[in-house]
Amino acid sequence: MTIAEPVLAPWLLWLCGLVSLVVVGLALSRRPWVALLEDHALQHRWLAATVMVMLLWQLRAQAVDWLTLHLMFTALLTLIFKAPLALLSITAINIAMVLLGRIEWSLLGVNVLVTGVVPALVMGIVWRLVDRRLPDNLMVFLFVCGFFGSALATLATGLAAVGLMALGASDAEALRQALEYARFLPLLMPSEAFITGMLMSILLVYHPGWVATFNDHRYIDTK
Repeated sequence: MTIAEPVLAPWLLWLCGLVSLVVVGLALSRRPWVALLEDHALQHRWLAATVMVMLLWQLRAQAVDWLTLHLMFTALLTLIFKAPLALLSITAINIAMVLLGRIEWSLLGVNVLVTGVVPALVMGIVWRLVDRRLPDNLMVFLFVCGFFGSALATLATGLAAVGLMALGASDAEALRQALEYARFLPLLMPSEAFITGMLMSILLVYHPGWVATFNDHRYIDTK
């Protein structure tokens, strides 16, 4: 989902922009571009995935004037490239949406926070849990990360958007519409989970080395 019109108080727009800037800065501090420069195949995959997700974001439903609904694919990007590169992808996609006139510059920080930071953080926590606490089992990784993790990330995104509206909506009608949108979250979660899980299944079967969060030696070779 993307907020398309400034229906939040200016102070909240600035706050979200600051939080997004700090988190993206932390991602850049991990120097993710080094891996891209050293691995041309990874560079091509990351660029192709970023462009593909940007195109898929054009398939959207205009729920209300200020809100558009679409699949995010942030959880998928986080699993494939890890959080720093995933955040760079989502930031680049949101900037492209601004340049295309889909959203206003003042909403860039909010949308990076909602569509990038929140789902990437949730997906990263789920992956760490699977990596450190659960058995080294391919199906555990696929279902907990690919399906459950992406559904949870979608839920967190929706709740974050509704929470921001409750905190600083400049229009009472927009807040009411946001609360109505929250009722559709159970319908959006399975869609994101199914597509993420399906694509992860294909990658883990044919190209497990492409998934940065997946260790094929632990999950496949030792079985």
